[in-house]
Amino acid sequence: MNSDMKIIRTAVAAALLALAALGAAPVRGQYNGRIRTGAERTDRYLPLIEGRRVGIVTNQTGRIGGRHLVDSLHALGIDIAAVFAPEHGFRGEADAGEQVASGRDPATGVEVISIYGASRKPRREDIARCDVILFDIQDVGLRYYTYLSTMHYVMESCAEAGVRLVVLDRPNPNGMYVDGPILDTARYRSFVGMHPIPVLHGMTLGELARMINGEGWLAGGARCELTVIPCEGYRRSDRYRLPVKPSPNLPDMRAVYLYPSLCFFEATPVSVGRGTEFPFCVYGHPRLEGDFAFTPRSGAGAKNPPQEGRLCRGRDLRGGASDEELIGRGIDLSYLVECYRRIGDAKFFTPVFEKLMGVDYVRPMIERGCGAAEIKERWAGDTERFKRQRKPYLLYED
Repeated sequence: MNSDMKIIRTAVAAALLALAALGAAPVRGQYNGRIRTGAERTDRYLPLIEGRRVGIVTNQTGRIGGRHLVDSLHALGIDIAAVFAPEHGFRGEADAGEQVASGRDPATGVEVISIYGASRKPRREDIARCDVILFDIQDVGLRYYTYLSTMHYVMESCAEAGVRLVVLDRPNPNGMYVDGPILDTARYRSFVGMHPIPVLHGMTLGELARMINGEGWLAGGARCELTVIPCEGYRRSDRYRLPVKPSPNLPDMRAVYLYPSLCFFEATPVSVGRGTEFPFCVYGHPRLEGDFAFTPRSGAGAKNPPQEGRLCRGRDLRGGASDEELIGRGIDLSYLVECYRRIGDAKFFTPVFEKLMGVDYVRPMIERGCGAAEIKERWAGDTERFKRQRKPYLLYED
């Protein structure tokens, strides 16, 4: 390497480190103090990408402080070969389930390759154009939140192409507990659940990447060349408040905490407020009764929402129980049980319900009249076994 190139790369490194120091506002949670995400720890991953063709798997949550990771690296001359866009798109503007188009990012001119369109696994030839892949997406800690499945497929493609994957880790805002049944992968494996883990796994994506490798969950038992840049100052019990919406219908921390319990309504006719200003903080249906009412409308981030244009009555969960109480409950099936008893019929559940829940015993237990606590007791032993299984892969203290 000639001296001019060394000077240029040293200048890039210094500039990027200065950017992180000035632009990264450490998040202060109720208990966590100062936290630096993996993306903010540029000194740990800059040596892995300097002078290399870099692919980046990210969305609107991939940020160094107040600036997008891609914008930051592009401005500093890092060779970005491609950005791989997951569900909701690179800039986070697509609706849930809406196919994401490939193209070019207007802000940087970088090629954007969709991995949430006709295929959800990056093509080997696209990965092979890169020397290293960065993965930087904020997760919310749910098995059915699709960024985990995206990471799985990226790991498979990297393993096939012999390309290193660097996961820039971020805290799990629902990392305080483990809850829910273990996915029956033989029957219900899908893009909303690919691994034999509970609904609430209590792990970060970096830890899960280590577990996917270690447990041989990639196709054919392949292993990805993996580096995880861990967060600094993070504990699993921390109340980490997300600085950017992780997806269009999780607008605030209240929605993030209610999501583990309310998402199962997505496999029923009950609305969870998509198409309103408070998605995943309410639920309702035209046949329910109650003082609280809302009418879902089609719009950005919620095209053709369930019960569109119909007056729904139900419950407003923005008040009442504190966030701490919600966190302590884990998955609360009482909302679902209550609605089934009031309006349930033979068409209440769709087959998507088993894909989200991951097992076949919850639906019949609800239909037989079992309560939420009895159902939860059924999976308690599974979650304890999973806690023991995941221990070798954990990076953070409780």
